[in-house]
Amino acid sequence: MGAKLKEQLLGSKMAEIRRYLIRLGAAPEDAEDIVQDTVCKALQYISGIEERNFSAWLYKVAINRYYDLCRRHKRFQYTMEAEEQSAPDKEQPESQLLQREQKEQIEQTLSRMIPANRQLILLKYELGLSYKEIAALLGITEGTVKASLYRARQQFQQFYGGEAH
Repeated sequence: MGAKLKEQLLGSKMAEIRRYLIRLGAAPEDAEDIVQDTVCKALQYISGIEERNFSAWLYKVAINRYYDLCRRHKRFQYTMEAEEQSAPDKEQPESQLLQREQKEQIEQTLSRMIPANRQLILLKYELGLSYKEIAALLGITEGTVKASLYRARQQFQQFYGGEAH
């Protein structure tokens, strides 16, 4: 893959990485700063990054920068990304209210989870990454991803079901 193709891929991945960082708990301003730092680092090392690992490399750099920021601020806060404005649906108001309440409950459950488990849940179910992609991204084996994701789902179910407070 040439440098030009990597730059095109870089442009398409940045918005996705920004959304992911916000879902992890970064403030929108911090997520933009991290993405900008990631772009600078990617452009600096673009010729040395392997083609098959380019996307994972971008995520890894961004996630590491986020965790560095968290360590500096001694926090792992979770902030919800502002809901996107969309055209009003023709659904019943009760149905819309139930969907909004369910989404809020899911967001609260995610915010209570430990950051590593929240990260796995978001990578798998929000970004739709495969076990193999998550393993490459995090630098662990597929078996470890499967076991850790199982534990993350268990924790989510426990918090979502109201068994743990």
